[in-house]
Amino acid sequence: MSKYSGYMGKVMMMDLTTGEVEEYPWTDRDRELYIGGKAMGSKIMFDTFHGTEEPLGPKNIIVITTGPLTGTGAPCSNRFNISTLSPQTGLTTSSNCGGNFGYYLKKAGYDALILKGQCPELSWLEIHNDKFTLHSAEELKGLRVGPAQEKLQEWMDEAQGCRAKCGMVSIGPAGENKVLYACVISGERAAGRAGVGAVFGSKNLKAIVASGNHEVKIHDPEKTRKFHQKWVKTLREHPLTGNQLPKMGTAGLVTTMQARGILATKNYKYGQFEHFDKVNGETLAEEFNVVNKGCLSCPIRCTRVVEVEGKKVKGPELEVLGLMAGGILNDNLELVCRWNYELDELGLDTIACANTISYAMEANEKGLWDNGLEFGKTDNISQVIEDIAFRRGVGDELANGSKRLSEKYGGKEFAIQSKGMELAAYEPRRAVGQGLGYAVSNRGGCHLNGGYLVILEGLGLYTDSQTPHAKADLTMTMQDLMESVSLTGQCLFTSYAVFPGFLISKPNGPITTTVNLVIPFIGAAVRLINKFPEIAHFHLWLLPHTKELELAVGMKMDMGKFIRIGERSYNVERAVNARFGVCSDKDVLPKRLTDDLQDPDNPKTKVPLEKMKKVYYNARGWTKEGVPSYRKLQKMKIV
Repeated sequence: MSKYSGYMGKVMMMDLTTGEVEEYPWTDRDRELYIGGKAMGSKIMFDTFHGTEEPLGPKNIIVITTGPLTGTGAPCSNRFNISTLSPQTGLTTSSNCGGNFGYYLKKAGYDALILKGQCPELSWLEIHNDKFTLHSAEELKGLRVGPAQEKLQEWMDEAQGCRAKCGMVSIGPAGENKVLYACVISGERAAGRAGVGAVFGSKNLKAIVASGNHEVKIHDPEKTRKFHQKWVKTLREHPLTGNQLPKMGTAGLVTTMQARGILATKNYKYGQFEHFDKVNGETLAEEFNVVNKGCLSCPIRCTRVVEVEGKKVKGPELEVLGLMAGGILNDNLELVCRWNYELDELGLDTIACANTISYAMEANEKGLWDNGLEFGKTDNISQVIEDIAFRRGVGDELANGSKRLSEKYGGKEFAIQSKGMELAAYEPRRAVGQGLGYAVSNRGGCHLNGGYLVILEGLGLYTDSQTPHAKADLTMTMQDLMESVSLTGQCLFTSYAVFPGFLISKPNGPITTTVNLVIPFIGAAVRLINKFPEIAHFHLWLLPHTKELELAVGMKMDMGKFIRIGERSYNVERAVNARFGVCSDKDVLPKRLTDDLQDPDNPKTKVPLEKMKKVYYNARGWTKEGVPSYRKLQKMKIV
């Protein structure tokens, strides 16, 4: 058990082959060093993997983790994380999810669950307090996510004799058929990236359902309650979390990205889409949105609800709007809503699937691969999506992603991926710091693990988006802070308020203008804080997570410790990846983004990656090969 509140004090490991369950040792010192979430998953993988394991082999493990704030009532604190070896990249990955499973895993009495081995047949796992039971899932075989979850709920209701309160994660046909970018779904939310669903499929695990009657303890309930009230008020008054996200969700970014030239169009050949106004957040809100929804304990409520074939379902977010619209030259928003629903129901990562389709369209256009896919042609997309999930016909090849397709058919320069995982919808040639983040991200072409520097380069602030100055140090800082926020069990949107509201609402104001001008020259100051975070011995109200950890968990925390924990998380993940061959040679982008100018008349419209990488490795204290040394791991208290 733990001396800290917020934690349940137990981590369980189950061998799916034998059904044996045992407690995995995790101490309060581990909690102080890693908090929870993906850092916890990375450390468990660091202590487990040797570098010879195969992502879809029986020696791979799945680590599902929560954070200490999950279930405390803190704003947006329902998140959980799935860590494993990715079949897309062959490296470690972590996929964060906003469904209800993390909350109910803690209700069952556990902070984390480790799964090893392989079920003898297609199965689903039921966890109720201290009871772990594997059931046959043959009746669920081939079912889409919605019907599978409905059936699981029906079985739980029958077993308990009432409407069962439970949380679940499940895969669709894509996971069962080991599509390399299959995802895991909880409710309507996806642990979407890097193929965690394929790993579930490789272990013959269709779903997990958790329930129980444990309660999450709060260190100082009264002060925590009052703190939550103030925090929610802050989020509701901020222009991003109180206005843009509730009104339009992430879809509201489409118009801004168009204006800044960072909206991936025609497989990232361009940064603007002629018909963006037909598929942007404004149009979605006015013509398609039925109501807003939010995850458990979320005051922001960024989820859109739309109607597809008479059903009210989760609407498309930015990535689908960008990549399944401008990315393939489609201006029909109704189709995007339908495809978004189909992708979720089949259990497919929307980003990877969209980019793989757009690669195939360009390969066909260039005469490299006759596959029937064409830019602007939409009548066959639904069938192609289904064929990918069931690995039928051309879908069987598309199921392997753009990297492997480019290795077979050519066109590596326009297979828009890094380390095997396709990039998000932010075109980086006009946001070069985001380009660096894509390349050095531990899990591949991820905008979040990459540090999301695009928020400084056009989405929130408007600093010089094409200068490399200070971008390496800022990328590291943003990566570490986002790591730490995620480890608590909270949504990253709670960190948006770190930017004072007036900087967002008054983009042309004198203070905002000055901040934008100064940012490229603060690299040295940022480096100092990165190297010596101990000097930040204070709480920052614009980032309330540190104070929350003290009040709700009883863990001493300040900004310096918080930054260091995020850095430790990033380094331990990188250290695991080094065992599987990660080095500077893997931190690359396709030549379209590093060699081809987005604007032929502007020599700055490409990503100066190699220049920024060297500064980034130095800032991280890594070797020239881009990996942490043993001495660095000692300094981070990882070994």
